[in-house]
Amino acid sequence: MRWCACLLAAAISGPPQDGLTVSAAISLTESLEEAARAYEAAAHGRVRFNFGGSNTLARQIVNGAPVDLFISADALQMDVAARAGAIDARTRVDLLGNRLAVLMRPEGAPVEDARALLRPGIRRIAVGDPAAVPAGAYARRYLEAAGLWDALQPKLVPVANVRAAVAAVENGSADAAIAYETDAAVSKRSAAVLVISGADAPPIVYPAAIVSATRNRAAAGRFLAFLRGPEATAIFSRHKFTPLASRR
Repeated sequence: MRWCACLLAAAISGPPQDGLTVSAAISLTESLEEAARAYEAAAHGRVRFNFGGSNTLARQIVNGAPVDLFISADALQMDVAARAGAIDARTRVDLLGNRLAVLMRPEGAPVEDARALLRPGIRRIAVGDPAAVPAGAYARRYLEAAGLWDALQPKLVPVANVRAAVAAVENGSADAAIAYETDAAVSKRSAAVLVISGADAPPIVYPAAIVSATRNRAAAGRFLAFLRGPEATAIFSRHKFTPLASRR
């Protein structure tokens, strides 16, 4: 089940609910939902998800949202929660890797490299807000390294999260998006025309940690261990993520 922020806020003041609650970066939606189905099918317990931008999720957790496990799309937002004492640093692991990609609709012109984004025909490029959203911060880091940030800034359209960037391409309000390779794998109306690799590609890491205030610590630990195990690793790999953590 996907929770919006309003439902999560309502849950804060309500009675405890059965099962495990995981706040996770929105780019993980399909892979985590598949992993949860496998977990539940093995009678390990119910898992609910609150998907969103990692910056929003970190802020919710710091403010006391009733979450058991946090999976961020970057280390920075996990650090925000850690500095506030909101996650148990002893449980923190680097769970997954990913890659940036340029997404366009199928009718878009070929893109040989990132400099093609300078073409006049590409007028609007949707990207997660570089000041807050991990995908946007990764994109800025890459564009700066490639010497394209200043030239492309007038074209960039900051949005609330990486899936909003993909949606902007799908609905035609943007000509391109800088998102994750994994987003391209699940998009039905856009495709990755360029996957960012090489020396300028930013390392993309998804850390996970148990939330300090959880009342389901043992269950959170079991689910985190499952996500690091072979069944979930196979699921993540099918969704184009790179598993980073072997099961301890």
